[in-house]
Amino acid sequence: MSSLTSSGPAEILLVEDNPGDVRLIRETFRDIGLRNRVYVVSDAVAAQAFLRREGKYSDAPRPDLILLDLSLPGKDGLELLAQIKTDGGLKRIPVVVLTSSANAEDMRKAYDLGANSYITKPVGLEEFFTVVESVVGSWLSTWKLPREGEG
Repeated sequence: MSSLTSSGPAEILLVEDNPGDVRLIRETFRDIGLRNRVYVVSDAVAAQAFLRREGKYSDAPRPDLILLDLSLPGKDGLELLAQIKTDGGLKRIPVVVLTSSANAEDMRKAYDLGANSYITKPVGLEEFFTVVESVVGSWLSTWKLPREGEG
């Protein structure tokens, strides 16, 4: 699997509070041969700190792709998405909403706020692998974005 940019492996930020889903996503990445780096935070506050390189995340890389769950403790994923997409330094990072919510209103809000994709987490394990491989594989092999600092 190729990376999002030609200058090395893509950096992926996974914002997910369910340890089972984190494990499934990591296993899927491993099974499909994804060699990019995945960083996991479990809530919007930690995601903001990671993206702003604050506190323990002062050395965090700028992610090339964000996988975002909507159902997070405290501030929900839609609030975080709004903050990302209105921040001049972050708004170009593709955000793929990967959530269990099939609610049409959540989907509409996510796209209105600037989500690049909205994926409902499938229930079955095999379907979950297929969806993650398809979505993440597409972003990492097709879409090209400049890395931070590139002209």
